[in-house]
Amino acid sequence: MKIRGAVLEVSGASAPFAQSKPLVISELELDSPGVGEILVRIEVAGLCHSDLSVVDGNRVRPTPMLLGHEAAGIVEQLGDGVDDLSVGDRVVMTFLPRCGECAGCATGGRLPCERGSASNNAGTLLGGTSRLSRDGHPVFHHLGVSAFATHAVVNRASVVRVDHDIPPEVAALLGCAVLTGGGAVVNAAQPAEGDTVLVVGLGGVGLAAVLVALALGHRVIGVDGVREKLDSALELGVAEVYSPQEAAEKKVTAPIVIEAAGNARAFETAIMATAPGGKTVTVGLPAPDARSSISPLLLTAEARTIIGSYLGSALPSRDIPLFAQLWRDGRLPVEKLISAHIRLDELNEAMDALAEGRALRQLIIFDDTQPDSSTEGHTP
Repeated sequence: MKIRGAVLEVSGASAPFAQSKPLVISELELDSPGVGEILVRIEVAGLCHSDLSVVDGNRVRPTPMLLGHEAAGIVEQLGDGVDDLSVGDRVVMTFLPRCGECAGCATGGRLPCERGSASNNAGTLLGGTSRLSRDGHPVFHHLGVSAFATHAVVNRASVVRVDHDIPPEVAALLGCAVLTGGGAVVNAAQPAEGDTVLVVGLGGVGLAAVLVALALGHRVIGVDGVREKLDSALELGVAEVYSPQEAAEKKVTAPIVIEAAGNARAFETAIMATAPGGKTVTVGLPAPDARSSISPLLLTAEARTIIGSYLGSALPSRDIPLFAQLWRDGRLPVEKLISAHIRLDELNEAMDALAEGRALRQLIIFDDTQPDSSTEGHTP
């Protein structure tokens, strides 16, 4: 079938992207789903720093690639062997499929799936298949999803079904921002009752961690270098906010610290803000050559723990229903992460807003999917 999507022609474009235009809206050919795959009509897709990192070259991926990995949509066709979904189901896309058989999958979410990671790096669906082409030439899949398009064929392991009472713009955020940030709190940090949670980096993932920590009843502190993001955190209910410099000068600490900025300096800030005996959980994805300087003595003498958490150390099939229920109960206002609704052809400008720290989650709205007034976000 013919679809319309945003293709990254070459990685490493220079900002402003509104001028360099690394993403080109193209007509593509999408093959029918094969064994264990499904066809999904995309309703909503979110922009994430993981998309930006491919555009600017910080994360090396093969090109041309149809970008996008955070999304929700409606199942339109089932491939052979898929018998636990129905046409018409709403599904949340997840960017790390799990084969359920490798050593990584045996860790309950702590380690990524080995086959899923290999497929993501190769730009294919789980198992090495590819369903995208343009003018007879292959186009690579992004993280097994490629959601910046009207439709996607994905492996069954790349989606989690949710009930239709979860709006698509909320459902989309559950698969990346909330799963990564919230999962880091629930699965990796596992704060005890009464623990304060400090979050360094208040973008979409960081504020998702904030929302989940608040939903679980924890006092939360926010740290970021952008004043507008500190203000957004205060609006969500954070008790205190600081710039990195203020946090260092006032020696602000907490037993649980989540680093969600994805740069070396933020990681150092998170380490220094971790109280003796505490945990530093890092979920940000810095450039591959980034390096930090920390004191090993602090780790030894103060019995601290550093935990790496990829995709929130999550099992999507286990954790997305948990977060969906928290939203349903009125405890997890995910819609407050939404800073703008955009069109597919506004993606290059939206990447600039993301790179410059002017946006949390910008959502692409497809077809007739209109944002409900109850899920309109604020502009940070």
